[in-house]
Amino acid sequence: MLRADLPANRLLLEIASGPGERAVFFAAAFPDLVWQRSEPAAARRASISAHAAQTRKEGADLRNLAPPLDLEVTRRPWPLEFAAAILAVNLLHVAPWLVVEVLFAGAAEILPPGGPLLIYGPFMKDGAHTRAGNAAFDASLREENAAWGLRDLAEVAAAARQAGFAPPKVVAMPANNTTLVLRR
Repeated sequence: MLRADLPANRLLLEIASGPGERAVFFAAAFPDLVWQRSEPAAARRASISAHAAQTRKEGADLRNLAPPLDLEVTRRPWPLEFAAAILAVNLLHVAPWLVVEVLFAGAAEILPPGGPLLIYGPFMKDGAHTRAGNAAFDASLREENAAWGLRDLAEVAAAARQAGFAPPKVVAMPANNTTLVLRR
């Protein structure tokens, strides 16, 4: 699915890269893309770098894996001026709504026309959970932090529209997740 929506031979910005396993996997799977990882926490950036270093020691060719940036979505301007594509995995449900709005605004500033913003994670549809497991997950997130929780696809699409994005392509994924592909 990703292959059809990603540009060739360009820089992809991954927002909130976590510990780094995902970026190493994708960098190996998409060797023609420069994979720019990002995390706001110094400890996470160190983990990302350590994971990549270990994977390189094991023989992986990760020349297309850039050092992680200190990027906190709500802190503007972002530390880069251009990305051909942006990927955010499992971010929107563990962040306040402000992150959704600022993600779209920041992406609109650095993506070229037609450049994809791909958002992966669990979502609600028409104000309802798509599975009982998602409802329980949403409740646990909101118990941990009242500003967190699964977002409704229509509300996310409306916020994207305000930042100049077209309606998303919605792709059902395994484990009750969805990928949104948004373009300006």
